[in-house]
Amino acid sequence: MGQKILCIFVRQFQNDETMASVSQKYKEKYDSHYSDKSEEWRRIGAVGKVQNIIDITKGLHFDTLIDIGAGDGNVLSLLSERKVAPKLTAVEISDSAIEQIKKKTILGVTEIKQFNGYNLPFEDNAFDLAVCSHVIEHVEFPRKLLREIKRISKHQVFEIPIDFSFRVDKKFEHFNSYGHINIYTPALFNFLLYTEGYEIVKHKNAFYRNEVYRFQYKGKFVKRVLAQVKTFVRKSIPILAKIKPDTYIVLTK
Repeated sequence: MGQKILCIFVRQFQNDETMASVSQKYKEKYDSHYSDKSEEWRRIGAVGKVQNIIDITKGLHFDTLIDIGAGDGNVLSLLSERKVAPKLTAVEISDSAIEQIKKKTILGVTEIKQFNGYNLPFEDNAFDLAVCSHVIEHVEFPRKLLREIKRISKHQVFEIPIDFSFRVDKKFEHFNSYGHINIYTPALFNFLLYTEGYEIVKHKNAFYRNEVYRFQYKGKFVKRVLAQVKTFVRKSIPILAKIKPDTYIVLTK
């Protein structure tokens, strides 16, 4: 019996050690992921993400905000412009992302830190708001990061893409090519949050703005129109709008 308990403890210790940082293949993937070439695309995407954060936190006041998985800093830059919080912090795993954030000299940013993808080097409840936008779908061990986010912040805003479909397994290469290794529906993401002790305060379903389609399908008019028609249909049918939005945003504490 004692040996069995010891084996379980050793396995758990090994698992914790494995999860101590992002695996090398993913670290290398993201280290060179960000550049000036993608700046316009990421800025367009950031506009909708920041509006979702503002909408879902309406009525709340924040002095300190941390952007976890801040990417190239476009979300943080717009949060600064919209005066969501006076003191801003960014954490990222990617070398190229850190460089892009520093280039922007964002007003209110007090700290830019590179972290190992899981362990956030801050005290408990250090931030009024943690923002984690389009990150959890990339994370190998999402529960470990979720626990850390809950530990260091009083409120949290998560946004995830809703990639789920009944043929999602047939699209593995497509999603894996840009690092989407976790697939959620709104209900499944809620369930994950509940199991980690989060309280859901508000939630919101959202669809991509027309500017996203115009950029994504530049020079491909027919494909753009088809994509926008599909989105219109999903938005118009309540059950589809609920289970298959483009993104899902949730405010927690």
